[in-house]
Amino acid sequence: MTEALIVILIVAVLAVIVALLWLTIRSQLEGIKRAQENLSQSLQQSLISGQETVNKNLQFHSQTLEKVNNQLGQLQGSSQKIMELGGDIKSLQQILASPKLRGGLGEWSLENVLSALLPADSFALQYAFRDGKIVDALVKMPQYSVPIDAKFPLENFKKFQQSQNDADAKKLHREFLRDVQKHIDKISQSYIKPDEGTLDFAIMYIPAENVYYEAMVKTAEDTINIQDYAMGKKVFPVSPNLLYVYLMTIVMGLHGLQIEKQAAEIRQNLKALNVSFAEFGSLWDTLGGHLRHSYEKYDEGQKKLDKLVIRLEQIQNGEKQ
Repeated sequence: MTEALIVILIVAVLAVIVALLWLTIRSQLEGIKRAQENLSQSLQQSLISGQETVNKNLQFHSQTLEKVNNQLGQLQGSSQKIMELGGDIKSLQQILASPKLRGGLGEWSLENVLSALLPADSFALQYAFRDGKIVDALVKMPQYSVPIDAKFPLENFKKFQQSQNDADAKKLHREFLRDVQKHIDKISQSYIKPDEGTLDFAIMYIPAENVYYEAMVKTAEDTINIQDYAMGKKVFPVSPNLLYVYLMTIVMGLHGLQIEKQAAEIRQNLKALNVSFAEFGSLWDTLGGHLRHSYEKYDEGQKKLDKLVIRLEQIQNGEKQ
């Protein structure tokens, strides 16, 4: 009996121990399961967040790459334009290297300025005088004309600009001024022709401001004064900006002549109107004289008619008596 009770107690204790162990193990298993679930959720969230970050980074890098490609394309286009510009500059240098082509460039510049400022019928391009000499442009006015010739003394000017020392610079500057003098002489001798209607001066158009400045403004003390020399030859050198001023002066002169012409026409019309008024006044006076004479005759006839009526009334009254 006692042994049976002991066995039962042992079994009961073992059962309790087993139950406690089971509960402990079960609790630990549930904790492990929850930890696994939390870990799984955390890993999943981390994966999602990491994927979003990767996507954003990929998008950013893709946009950056696209911008880089665009910038490379723009850079390539700019490089192409720079190469084209370099070609244009080289072409321009080749043009300016040829005296004939430089002259053509000056004539083209002069034509553009004239076309922008003057009516088409107020100037002629490549005008030929009777001796066969051709001036680049002739600005025409009713009684006179102004010859304009484009000159581009660039050769020694370029050498002067590229000189490395003061001695070379002075020498090349004097040679440049001699070139300008030669152009002034040619214009003075060739295009001032009062017997063909020109004024007693001409304009030399220098189509570059810096060339004009070196020739006319920046004159050293030991060199000839080009302004005085040109005035003595009755030639007025002008730059593109000064040509505008000169042409505006000519335009104002043309406008003044037009106003004078219109004023002469108005005076002529007023004179004709005065003659018409005088003729009308004479006719009016004649008509007035006729009207006055007619009125006098009418008044005289009215008086005779009144007397006749009175006489008839007297006769009628006498018969009644």
